[in-house]
Amino acid sequence: MTQSTRSLLVQQFAQMRGALRDGWQILRQRGPSQVQFWFIALAIGVAAGFAALLFRKGINWLQATVYRTEDVQFLHTHAESLPWYWILLIPVIGGLVVGLILHWTTEDGRARTVADVIEGAAIKDGRVEVKAGLGSMLASLVTLSSGGSSGREGPVVHFAGVISTWVCARIDADGITGRDLLGCAVAAAVSASFNAPIAGALFALEVVLRHFAVHAFAPIVIAAVAGTVINRLEYGDVTEFVLETPGALQFYVELPAFLILGLICGLVSVVLMRSSFLAEDLGNHLQARTGLPRWLRPALAGILLGALAIWFPHIIGVGYETTLRALAGDMLLHEAVVFAVLKTAALAITLGGRMGGGVFSPSLMIGALTGLAFGIIATGFLPDVSGTHTLYAFAGMGAVAAAVLGAPISTTLIVFELTGDWQIGIAVMVSVSMSTALASRLVDRSYFLSQLERRNVHLAAGPQAYLLAMLRSGAVMRPLGDARGPDRDTCEALIEDGLFVEARATLESAMPYFDRADLAFLPVVVRRDGETDLVGALYHVDALKAYNRALAATAAEEHS
Repeated sequence: MTQSTRSLLVQQFAQMRGALRDGWQILRQRGPSQVQFWFIALAIGVAAGFAALLFRKGINWLQATVYRTEDVQFLHTHAESLPWYWILLIPVIGGLVVGLILHWTTEDGRARTVADVIEGAAIKDGRVEVKAGLGSMLASLVTLSSGGSSGREGPVVHFAGVISTWVCARIDADGITGRDLLGCAVAAAVSASFNAPIAGALFALEVVLRHFAVHAFAPIVIAAVAGTVINRLEYGDVTEFVLETPGALQFYVELPAFLILGLICGLVSVVLMRSSFLAEDLGNHLQARTGLPRWLRPALAGILLGALAIWFPHIIGVGYETTLRALAGDMLLHEAVVFAVLKTAALAITLGGRMGGGVFSPSLMIGALTGLAFGIIATGFLPDVSGTHTLYAFAGMGAVAAAVLGAPISTTLIVFELTGDWQIGIAVMVSVSMSTALASRLVDRSYFLSQLERRNVHLAAGPQAYLLAMLRSGAVMRPLGDARGPDRDTCEALIEDGLFVEARATLESAMPYFDRADLAFLPVVVRRDGETDLVGALYHVDALKAYNRALAATAAEEHS
C-alpha cells in the first residue's frame, strides 16, 4: 500500500470518527430525529425481547433444578411425587433469598412491577429506578422458581423500563421521548412474553402510556415486532395455550350467559385485588407490631405457601399447567372452584409477603377456572342451546385479566393471540366489557392504579389530578425582591399566622391554602438548621398558569 493511499484511509477514518462524534453530540443535545428514534426503538425492542426470553428460560432452569424435574410445564403433577418437607422447604429458602436481595437493593423492601412503570411514565419523564429494578427482577426470578404464586410479566415489564431508562440517560431524552422509549420497551417485553405483538403494542399504549398518540404508535409497533421475533426464534410461531376442544358459540341465545359471566368475573377480580391489598396491610401491621426485619417477611410468606403447596401443588409458580387443564375442560366443578380460591389466596400471600412477581398470569389462571366453573353450571342447565363449557373458560380468562389490569382492549387481544382462536371474539368481548365496567367502579380503575392510589399517587383520575403534584412551589414563585412581588413585612405577617409553603412543597399541597384563606399569594420559605428563611411568594394566578401550561402540554402530547 502506498503512502498516499494510507494517508487517504487515515483521513477518511478520522472524518468518519468526527462525523460519528458530531452526530452523537447532536443526538444528545437536540434529541433523536424520527428515523433515528425508530432505530433506537428497534434496538430497545431487541434488548427487551432478549430480557424477557432470558428471564423465562432462567425461571425454567432454576425451577427444574430446585424441583428436580425435566419438564416444568407439568411441575404441578411432578410436585405430587416429591417429599412433603421438600415442598415446604423450597419456598422458605427462596423467600429468605428474596428478602435479602430486596433488602440490599431497595429502600423499602418492595419489589418493583408494572405500577412503578406507570408512575414513571406519568410523573418521572419515562424513567424508573435502575438499582431497585435490577434487584426486583432477580428477586422475582427466585420467587417464581421456588414456589411463589405470581406471574413473570410484571418483573419483565419493569426490567424493560430499566433498559429504556438507561438509554434515556445516554441520549439525555426529554419527557416525551423518555415516555415513548418506555412504551417501546414495555411493548417488546409483553410481546416477547406472550408471543403477542398486537396485544403487546396496545398494552404499552393502553396501560403504561395511557393514551394512543399517533407519534408513539410506529416506534412502539416496531419494538413489539422485534420482541416477538426474539421469542419466535426460540419457541417458534406457536400459541401459548392450545384449545383442544374449541366449541361454537350458540349466537344470541347464549350471549346473556356471557354477560352474567362478565359480572361474576368482575366480582372475582375485585376479590383478587382486595385480597392482595389486605394481605399487604396485614403484613405491614405484623411487621410493625413485632419488629420483624423486612428481609424475613418473604420467608414467612414462603412458610405459608409451602404448607399450602403440600396439599395443593397447583399454586406453585405461574400455573400454566392448571390453566391449560381449565381451557381443555379437564376438571370437575368442585376442582375448578377450589383451585380458583386457593390460587387467589396464594397470590395474596406471595404479594403480601413481598416475594415479587406480577398478577397477569395468576389472573389468567383464576379467570379460566372461574369461567370453567360457570360454564359447567350453565351448560348443565341448558345443554341443548349451549356451546362447550371450555368456551366459558376462554371468556373468563380474558374477563378477569382485563378487569385486574384495567386493559380491556389489549387483554382481549392477548387472549386471542395466546390461543390463536378468533372465532369466539363476541363472547370474550361481552364478558370483558362487563367485568371491566363493574370492577372499575369498585376499585381505582385497575390493580396497578389502585396500588398507586394507596401510595397517594393519584393517577386514576387523570392528569388533572396528579399534575399539581409534579410542580414545586419554588419553581413557580416570584423570588424575594421581585418588583411584582409583595413586600417583606406582609410576607412575614402571613408567616406568623402560619400561612406559608416550603419551596420544595408541591402545588398540590399549596392550592388548598388559597381556597381556605382567600389569599392572592403565599410566602415561600426554606428551612435551614431550624430557621425559616423567606425566599419568595407563590401567587395564586402563577400557580394556575403553571397548572394550565402542564395540562396543555399533556393534552398536546396525547393528541400529537
